[in-house]
Amino acid sequence: MTTQAERRATTTFDSDYVSTINGRPATSVTTAPAFNPATGEVIAQVPVMSKDQLDEAVAAARAAFPGWAATPIEERKRIVSAIGDRLEEHAEEFMALLTREQGKPRAGAEWEVFGSVAWFREIAKQSLPDETLLDSAERSAVTRYTPVGVVGAIVPWNFPILLAVWKIAPALVAGCTIVVKPSPFTPLCDLKLVELVQDLVPPGVLSAVAGDDDLGKWMTSHPDINKIAFTGSTDTGRHVMSSAAGTLKRLTLELGGNDPAIVLPDVDPTKVAPQLFWAAFQNNAQFCNAAKRLYIHEDVYDAVRDALVDYAKTIKVGNGADADTGLGPIQNEPQFKKVREFFADSHAQGHTFALGGEVDTEGAGWFVPVTLVDNPPEDSRLVVEEPFGPILPLLKWTDEDDVIARANDTIYGLGASVWGKDLDALQRIARKIDAGTVWLNEVHQYTPYQVFGGHKQSGIGTENSLHGLAEYTNWQSITLNKDPEAV
Repeated sequence: MTTQAERRATTTFDSDYVSTINGRPATSVTTAPAFNPATGEVIAQVPVMSKDQLDEAVAAARAAFPGWAATPIEERKRIVSAIGDRLEEHAEEFMALLTREQGKPRAGAEWEVFGSVAWFREIAKQSLPDETLLDSAERSAVTRYTPVGVVGAIVPWNFPILLAVWKIAPALVAGCTIVVKPSPFTPLCDLKLVELVQDLVPPGVLSAVAGDDDLGKWMTSHPDINKIAFTGSTDTGRHVMSSAAGTLKRLTLELGGNDPAIVLPDVDPTKVAPQLFWAAFQNNAQFCNAAKRLYIHEDVYDAVRDALVDYAKTIKVGNGADADTGLGPIQNEPQFKKVREFFADSHAQGHTFALGGEVDTEGAGWFVPVTLVDNPPEDSRLVVEEPFGPILPLLKWTDEDDVIARANDTIYGLGASVWGKDLDALQRIARKIDAGTVWLNEVHQYTPYQVFGGHKQSGIGTENSLHGLAEYTNWQSITLNKDPEAV
């Protein structure tokens, strides 16, 4: 039998994609294609794992849990940091593969891969020591953070490596074992990552199972999985929560967003336009935290709109493998069709397009032009829903209280941003926005030490920081009566 070291030495990032169960590669008779979204070509066949194979992975994780939980935390942290080192060793291969399967250009791939390396290393520095609440001559009381058990991680397709790492790293540091389910649209990087680090972890501690939607349903209802960590749409999150209720699983749900960006009247339009552009269109707007509604004060509305149009025309939409590409394709065909529905609705409603508006369905790949919609009605589908693609409504405002009310008038509460020179106004507005993160004169700034999560229907629980690490633990209070005569 081929050893893990031998397999790692001969692995290729161009083929041979396998699941990993109990430290060993696993395949299946049934496979599914993985596509290059820039060309529409099939680039790999990926095993579709059965329920029995999921049961095997979960059983291995449960068997490995006591030993892993008992492993000293400093050793667990060393291993998690070493996983980051292994990812860095193969950074070039992962970046190229990420572009092929997800579509993002080189800059986005670098941001994700090296960000993932940093997350492994920094989460590996975190811990949750026991908290002594009372220690007198008579009594003591201590709160401990104990690992929750077996974790099922369900990963989305927009940031497949980074959002897997946001789950893997804290789970392992906390002492949990974890079974990772990549998105069926972007399974390749996650499968390779888990395969490549099996020599660093005991068998069963970290597994990856590829599959379809059925696999996700089996995971969320599985009686031997103690927690689900899920990133995806709010609609799917509701189904995850319902399925997990049968066994009262712990849940971390990072769900959809309809992030407002509010532009004050004192901005310099030409300076702020590039920042607003990337706030909205980073990762081709396939981003839960993308600015999806841009509220611009009427005094600068025309100037900011025109500056956005001018800047957008300098950004090439194309194959992420091309060096001059700024934005890639929509990642998958179902999402491509969904985004086109928003274009069709805007046309049907007679909206004015400041830029773009027409999708070419004849060429190869799932490409959508950067599109700016000029002041559509507040109740239009484009404003109320989450397109998850590069079509952005620009909206006018005049009254501060009114724009705050409009920004908050949504089922979502993931993020927001406010832009302007009046620092007092920025802070005043931020404190009235109902969102998990509000950026002021910046956007999309994350760190392993900054808590991230949503309000309202944008999620339950948090990721990152000690708060995120605690999501992989149970709280246990131990009290002691020190009087030997008490018994």
